[in-house]
Amino acid sequence: MQVSIYTDGAARGNPDGPGGYGTVLQYRDTRGVLHERELSAGYKKTTNNRMELMAAIVGLEALNRPCKVDLYSDSKYLTDAFNQHWIEGWIMRGWKKADKKPVKNIELWQRLLAAKEPHDVTFHWVKGHDGHPENERCDKLATTAADGDDLLEDNYEL
Repeated sequence: MQVSIYTDGAARGNPDGPGGYGTVLQYRDTRGVLHERELSAGYKKTTNNRMELMAAIVGLEALNRPCKVDLYSDSKYLTDAFNQHWIEGWIMRGWKKADKKPVKNIELWQRLLAAKEPHDVTFHWVKGHDGHPENERCDKLATTAADGDDLLEDNYEL
């Protein structure tokens, strides 16, 4: 099955204010009908990178069978970690960056690796608000989910 996952995370610029993530899954069933599923949650006192990782994690964990996945994110850090093979280097160096500083959010990176494992995932960086159709779709779906006032706490641990 082919699935598109659109993600966005936001720290809201205020360490004491709400942060959250928005994740939208889109896929067509065997009859060709387009389905959409939104997964979103709000948190406090977190960072944007943690929210971007959570947005990707919950999207992949929501899939109940191996899929071919196009994951769209406006986090260059997240997409470069896989597309530029940073993550392999971090693992080889014991979760240290090239400058020997420790990688932050190791538990989330490990959770993302586990969630990604059964799937064929391609990570796409979307610049956002640049007119490209997939970028605009990511902005419209995931950013709206992340910014919504109807965010519900879920059981995912940070």
